[in-house]
Amino acid sequence: MIWFYDAINSIRGFLELGGDVLYGIMFVLFLMWTFILERLWYFYRVHPAEKRAIVGAWEARADTHSWYAKRIREEMISKTSLALKQNIGLIKALIAICPLLGLMGTVTGMVSVFDVMTYAGTSNARAMAAGVSMATVPTMAGMVAALSGVYFGTWLDHKATTETEELGDLLQAH
Repeated sequence: MIWFYDAINSIRGFLELGGDVLYGIMFVLFLMWTFILERLWYFYRVHPAEKRAIVGAWEARADTHSWYAKRIREEMISKTSLALKQNIGLIKALIAICPLLGLMGTVTGMVSVFDVMTYAGTSNARAMAAGVSMATVPTMAGMVAALSGVYFGTWLDHKATTETEELGDLLQAH
């Protein structure tokens, strides 16, 4: 159990080192990974059952050749596509926000350095060190947070497109 307290103290020290902007990056990162995990759950647990139900409903139709049947097919594919792509745009937006929050941390850290220079002069390196760390740590944290989601954001978008095309191939006239 001591490792847990050590981990909490390390996280607390990191957050103090980087300033308040790290709390914003942490919140955005938590939201991003919550939505990524939700999409993964949907793709692997919910969507297969929905796809089977849609294909079953299409196969049960007697008419699959008429204009009306083709519109119903398009509607089924469209609804599924919307369900598959839900929250993917939000995930990509959260990925884009992370480096911007890191940049905001850089700016606030540099403002802190300039404040120290104003009051203590340019020769006090120890006083400026806190501001420099507040300028560099959030930048790094924002980039790492964004990079942790880039692969999954792209993969989820590709998976949604692929699943939509696969459903379109399964719903053929018979």
